[in-house]
Amino acid sequence: MAITFEGAFAGHDKALLFRSARSAVLANNIANSDTPNYKARDISFESMMQEATRSQLSMSATNNKHFSQSSGFSGSDDDALLYRTPNQPSIDGNTVDMQREQAEFAQNSLQFDTSFLFLDRKISGMKKAISGGQ
Repeated sequence: MAITFEGAFAGHDKALLFRSARSAVLANNIANSDTPNYKARDISFESMMQEATRSQLSMSATNNKHFSQSSGFSGSDDDALLYRTPNQPSIDGNTVDMQREQAEFAQNSLQFDTSFLFLDRKISGMKKAISGGQ
């Protein structure tokens, strides 16, 4: 029975990719906190899971009357980005709440570190298994 990296990493590699993408979005929000009419964005884990599930489904048309797979779904990376609803909108139309963004960024960083630690331990365990525990 062959062990694949995807199975061995138990999704922690994908969690790191998600946390990295979310970190970039949150950093962009923080950088644009003084930009008039800038709308804060975020990525939800649920939307990323739906995106991954859709991309893994492979459908084939068995009849020429079937709809194409791309109808109804654009599939762009922008689909996973959501606009954040502000608690207290500003006069200039900017929806970035610095305290919330900084808190979300800090929490995301902790979750990134946790996923990285799990992935590191998985790799260390695989290296020990390959080398015989030495």
